[in-house]
Amino acid sequence: MRPRLTFTSTDPTLGNCVIGAGTGANVGDPDLLGGTETNVPVAQNDPLATFDQRVPSNGVVHAVRGAVVDVVFAEPDLPPINSALVVEWDRPTALILEVHSHLDQKTIRAVAFQSTAGLARGVSVHSSGGPVTVPVGKAVLGRLLDVVGNPQDNGPALPDDTPRRSIHALPPLLKSQTGATDVFETGIKVIDLLTPMAQGGKAAMFGGAGVGKTVLVMELIRAMVEKYEGTSVFTGVGERSREGHELLTEMQESGVLERTVLVYGQMNEPPGARWRAPLTALTISEYFRDQKHKNVLLLMDNVFRFVQAGAEVSSLLGRLPSRVGYQPTLATEVAGLQERIASVAGSAVTAIQAVYVPADDFTDPAVTTISGHMDCVIMLSRAQAAEGFYPAIDPLGSSSMLLNPLVVGVDHYQTAEAVRQALARFRELSDIISLLGVEELGTADRLIVKRARRLQRFLTQPFMVTEDFTGTPGASVPLAETLSGCRAILDGEADEWSESSLYMVGTLADARTKEAAASATDAEAAA
Repeated sequence: MRPRLTFTSTDPTLGNCVIGAGTGANVGDPDLLGGTETNVPVAQNDPLATFDQRVPSNGVVHAVRGAVVDVVFAEPDLPPINSALVVEWDRPTALILEVHSHLDQKTIRAVAFQSTAGLARGVSVHSSGGPVTVPVGKAVLGRLLDVVGNPQDNGPALPDDTPRRSIHALPPLLKSQTGATDVFETGIKVIDLLTPMAQGGKAAMFGGAGVGKTVLVMELIRAMVEKYEGTSVFTGVGERSREGHELLTEMQESGVLERTVLVYGQMNEPPGARWRAPLTALTISEYFRDQKHKNVLLLMDNVFRFVQAGAEVSSLLGRLPSRVGYQPTLATEVAGLQERIASVAGSAVTAIQAVYVPADDFTDPAVTTISGHMDCVIMLSRAQAAEGFYPAIDPLGSSSMLLNPLVVGVDHYQTAEAVRQALARFRELSDIISLLGVEELGTADRLIVKRARRLQRFLTQPFMVTEDFTGTPGASVPLAETLSGCRAILDGEADEWSESSLYMVGTLADARTKEAAASATDAEAAA
C-alpha cells in the first residue's frame, strides 16, 4: 500500500490535504501540520514544514549506487532538499527516498530508507510535494515502527485517519523552553549519588564495547518506564535485532507497552534508515509534548550509530570527510538532533542515550561532540568492568550539572563530594600500593584506602534485568538509603566488615545482614 502523502494546494480553500490509499480524509486537520506554538510558529513559511507549495512532479531512476539513487525529472522545478520521493515498483511496500543534492537542473541525488535491491534504471519516481512524514498520536502507542512509521510487530495496520508529522522540525522557541532542575531518581546508587539525572534533561552513557551500556539502558528502562507517568519512546539505532526483540518481549510482559512507542533502525538496515530513525522518534515525542501536553521519556541506543550512519551517507553523497573520517557536518547533525530534545512549560522530554566509544577513545570527535550537549555524562570504564564492579561507571570521570547544593541539597552534595574525594585519593595511592603495599602508607591514608575500597563495592548493584543470568535478585535503592549507607561507610561503620559483604547488595541493611551471616558461618566453622 502506498504511504499517504501530505501537501498543501495553492488553492487556500483546500487547506492541508492527506492523500492515502483511496482516502481524502483529515482535510485541514491541525494535527497534520508540522508546527505548533512551541515548535514551528508559522509552518507555512517554514521550509521544513510538512508540505510544499510546488505541484508534485514525476521522474525516473537514472543511477543506483547502493543506498544512493539519482533521479532525473522532466520539469526543471526540482523537489527541494529533504523532500520525500516514492518509487513506483512492484514490491509490497513503497521505497521511500529523501532528496539530499541537486546535481543539475534536472537531476537530484537521494538517499533510500529501504533496501534498493532489485531497483533498476528507468523505474518511475514521483515527488510527494513535502518531506517524509510519520504517524503520531494514540494509534502508535504500543507499536513497533520503522523509520517511516510502518508497523513491524505483526500487528494490524494503523488507521487511515492517523495524524502524521514531518520528521524535520525546528526546536521549541527559546522563550518557550524550560530549564531542568528536578532530579529524576533511577534507583541505581552510583547514578543517583554522583551523577543525578534531570527531569527534562539529557543524559548519556559513554562506553566501549562490552562494558555494560545496553544492560544499563535496559535496567533504566525497567526501573523508569514502570514508574514513569507519561509516554515513553525508545529508538534503537544500528543495534542488534535480538536486543530489539528482547526489549519488545520484556515490555509486553511487564505491561508497559501500551504507553510506549518503539522505533527501530537496526544494524542490517540501510544507512538512511539508521540516520533518520532518531528523527522519527523525536517527531513522535514532540507530538505528545506539544499536542497532548504529556511528559515524555526518550531513550536512544545507540547515538554513535546515528553519527556512523551519517558518515556513511556523507561518503555515498561524495562529500569530503572531516577528522577521523567523519562527515564534515558532524557538529550540525548532532546539534540538530540534540537541540530538538527540549522541555516546554507543563511538558518535559527526558532523554537517556547510550553512546558507543570507538576503541575506548573518549577524545573521539563524535564522542566529544555528543557530550557537549548533555546535562549528565556517565562514563563507563573498562577498568571498573575488569574488576567486576558493575555498573562499571567511572565515579571520577562522570559528571552532572545537577550535582549542586542548590539543586540536590547540601546533604547530598557533601556526601557525594566526600565519596569522590575518598575514591580520588585511593586512585592517587594505587601505584604506591601496587609497588610497596598498603602497609607502607601512613595511618590516615590506610584508613582512606580501607573506606574507599568498601565504597567501591557498595556502589555496585545487582540488576533486575540480569537476574536470570546471575542468580542474584536485582535491587532498586531509594536515594535516601544510598546517602545514609555512604555516610555510614565514610564514618567507619563498615571498617571491620569483610569487603565481600558490601559487594552486589542494595542497601547498607542488606550488607549488614550479609556480614552477620558470614560472621555466624565463620564462628560455626571455628567451633
